Amino acid sequence: MTTILVSGAVANKHRHGGSVWVRMSWAEGLRALGFDVVFVEELAAPDAAAAGAFDAVMSEFGFTGSAALVHPETGTVRGMERAELLARASDAALLVNLTGHLRWAPLRERVRRAAYVDLDPGYTQVWASQGHDLGLASHDLHFTVGLNVGSPRCALPDASVAWRPIRQPVVLDRWPVATQGFTGFSTVASWRGAYGPLDWGGRTLGTKAHEFRRVAGVPRASGLPFSVALDIHPADAADRALLSTGGWEILAPASVGTPEAFARFVRASGAEFSPAQGVYVHARTGWFSDRTVRYLASGRPALVQDTGFGDALPVGEGLLAYSTPAQAAARARELAADHVRHAVAARDIAERHFAHDVALAPLLEAAGVAP
Repeated sequence: MTTILVSGAVANKHRHGGSVWVRMSWAEGLRALGFDVVFVEELAAPDAAAAGAFDAVMSEFGFTGSAALVHPETGTVRGMERAELLARASDAALLVNLTGHLRWAPLRERVRRAAYVDLDPGYTQVWASQGHDLGLASHDLHFTVGLNVGSPRCALPDASVAWRPIRQPVVLDRWPVATQGFTGFSTVASWRGAYGPLDWGGRTLGTKAHEFRRVAGVPRASGLPFSVALDIHPADAADRALLSTGGWEILAPASVGTPEAFARFVRASGAEFSPAQGVYVHARTGWFSDRTVRYLASGRPALVQDTGFGDALPVGEGLLAYSTPAQAAARARELAADHVRHAVAARDIAERHFAHDVALAPLLEAAGVAP
């Protein structure tokens, strides 16, 4: 059986159930295709809460014994013996390095072939072009979930990298179709996010908060229920009030803090509505949210801000895009009025474009690996 290493931030993002699904779906998808998958994560310093969350996630997803948490400075390894981890790295045909997370030299020097997977298109390319060391050169293949990155459709530098588009995988059996009717729109968001605005080409490319403010009044304008599980700092009280006045129900981020809670939240929704990071939108990266993939897989249609993803994905039934607040309100009413049709189409999009075997095929073909 062929071994593949997958690396990404789970312990580093504990309390964020949706972020866990992002990373573990790559590992689950490859395992479902018949690979021997080892999940590896770096944690800068010992953290009991983060380590405990890592253990819980690996148990929940069935990776106990095939997962390791590494502290690079001390060289200590949790979850596997260090010697076993290094031996399995030597045997591995490929490292799938989500956002280039894994840099630990003792392991990296044993990997024969490595693929960088960019989950933040725009940030990655601009930072690399500005001279920041993201570790891109140490990888043999470079993929991005920005489906337009590297093409004339996207107004971003390529950082002298041959970017290949890839879609976020989902193991559909883990996301059964929800059967309830329209109960309202929902989403999950971090108000400020991890990164600030980007300056490139004489333009400032904004954050998700900037785009969210533009659609704060869409619930009132559409006359429909909207909710968001929102991680927002007390200092942003004015923005919180803006959303509440616009008709948003604001839920605590803890309501989606575990993978199970996040999945329940998605399945209980009628549909997703969400803005995107400004950089994804204004550079037309073609970015498509992993969160939206889970909604579609659950038979929950989505109305999301246009980032140019319509160049690669079917838009109009099950998946709708908006560019202005007026469009958002109109299309929200359209979706709610014909929810059953859009719900069926949503699952169909997930099956045809994001199922793990379909989404991961370009990666495996380019890497030349088989189970």
